[in-house]
Amino acid sequence: MTVEDSIPVPSAPLTRPSSSVIPPPENATFIIKPADKSYKHQYSNIYFVRLRALRQYVEQRAKRRWNEVAGNPVFVPRVLDVEKGQLCFIVGTVYMDMPLKPNVLEDVARDRSIPAPPPREKYYSEEDSVMLEDESGRICLVGDPIRSACLVTGVILGALGIETHNGDFEVVDLCYPGMAPQPTAGLQWSAQPAEGTMDVDGDVSSSDEWVALVSGLDVGAANPADGQLQILAEYLAAEAGGSDEQSQAAHITRLVIAGNSLNMLDSNANTLAVESERKPRRYGQDTSSFTPHPTQNLAAHLTDVCRSMPVHLLPGSSDPAATILPQQPLPRAMFGGASHFATFSCESNPAYIHLAPGSSPAQPSSRSSQPDASTSKTKTHGVSTTPHDIQPIRTVLVHSGQPLDDMFKYVPTPPISRVTLAEATLRWRHMAPTAPDTLWCHPYFSRDPFVFSQTPDVYVVGNQPEFATKLVWDNEQDDGEGGQAPRRCRIILLPGFRESGILVLVNMRTLAVRRVQFSVEGMSSGAEAT
Repeated sequence: MTVEDSIPVPSAPLTRPSSSVIPPPENATFIIKPADKSYKHQYSNIYFVRLRALRQYVEQRAKRRWNEVAGNPVFVPRVLDVEKGQLCFIVGTVYMDMPLKPNVLEDVARDRSIPAPPPREKYYSEEDSVMLEDESGRICLVGDPIRSACLVTGVILGALGIETHNGDFEVVDLCYPGMAPQPTAGLQWSAQPAEGTMDVDGDVSSSDEWVALVSGLDVGAANPADGQLQILAEYLAAEAGGSDEQSQAAHITRLVIAGNSLNMLDSNANTLAVESERKPRRYGQDTSSFTPHPTQNLAAHLTDVCRSMPVHLLPGSSDPAATILPQQPLPRAMFGGASHFATFSCESNPAYIHLAPGSSPAQPSSRSSQPDASTSKTKTHGVSTTPHDIQPIRTVLVHSGQPLDDMFKYVPTPPISRVTLAEATLRWRHMAPTAPDTLWCHPYFSRDPFVFSQTPDVYVVGNQPEFATKLVWDNEQDDGEGGQAPRRCRIILLPGFRESGILVLVNMRTLAVRRVQFSVEGMSSGAEAT
């Protein structure tokens, strides 16, 4: 037997560049502290804290925006102090009065003998009305800008207009807090010039460092993607594909898993278990009803990847974690061998990940050269850090998609898309404005952790129906921020990996995005292998 084509062998071993993780500041963490673990407070405190935190930014932008408007509009501090016929602007919290939105009072009064209706896909209807409220009361907003605006409950905004004779506020223009400050604006990831396009799958330098993003592994589902997961692990270890694919994978510095790693338990599981017990078994376990433990399968895949690179794991709606946001990190002990690696981090949902180029020498990318042991890096709250002080160059904000899924029920589609909503959250300076109205969250008393304290460089939303991305810019600056570079943020919507087989790579230098798609024969999506 002769070998016609020799196996390509690289001239030098593939090496993986390293990057450092810096612990987030106190105002950018979602870990619930012991002082906040109280359920005795009313949820209204969150709205008051949110309005107090964002009102000043809306007022500043509104005064600059409407300073030269004809009629000399005045600022009215309280919405109930608006005078009829006077051009003015007010600041408050949006409340969407929607007949189709769930009502807790109706749920309490409902006859328990009648099952509850299934959840609605949309709360939006033509009967909806928009209110603006503050500490004094509410006022109804009307006008063309309101009908065409992308609004949900909980948004802080300023409205310019006139009160009509029937007590409504006729809106002429709207103003939002705008994108939050960005300490990393203008910073270079490396000494190379930040050139190149921001297009998906665009040309970038071969030496750039990438971060891999994936969501919706759904291990334990009825039709699992075990084949794709195995190919994914081999690709990340630079052991799959040709020399070009291996060289590309060797520049991936870490993997972020944005929720739904485990599939939600089927409601019929108990029924199937009872039926299986009645069947006669031969040779021990009945293979028609037996499935390996999903957590063990996920732990095996994570262990394979952790041998090659750091992994950040977020909980999601289908994972064994609390339903209310922010979801706290999953216990490391659940994941077997992966928990022995200091580079394995269980994050909260949402989570800020602050990255900087690593100063340590590059490590071999092949997992065969990695010992099955922890690295020498220390850990702070489950995050691997370097011992010396490094300033973050890139900030990645990740959540598992629950806030965007809930906001999507408030708006008409078309014309408003999910990526439009994700961009709007940056302009609103709030990632989950519908909490706690229709999105369950912790009853914070003295702060609202979902307010953007800083604009991230990369904003990742997991478990979405399809992939989408957009680069957002904001040149307007708050008072006292003169001379800073324009803010920019790369928005990425991640589809579920089990359905799409898509892995997304983000270039840390240019914020360019690249998609890698995995499939095997018989995959439901029918995608081509990459």
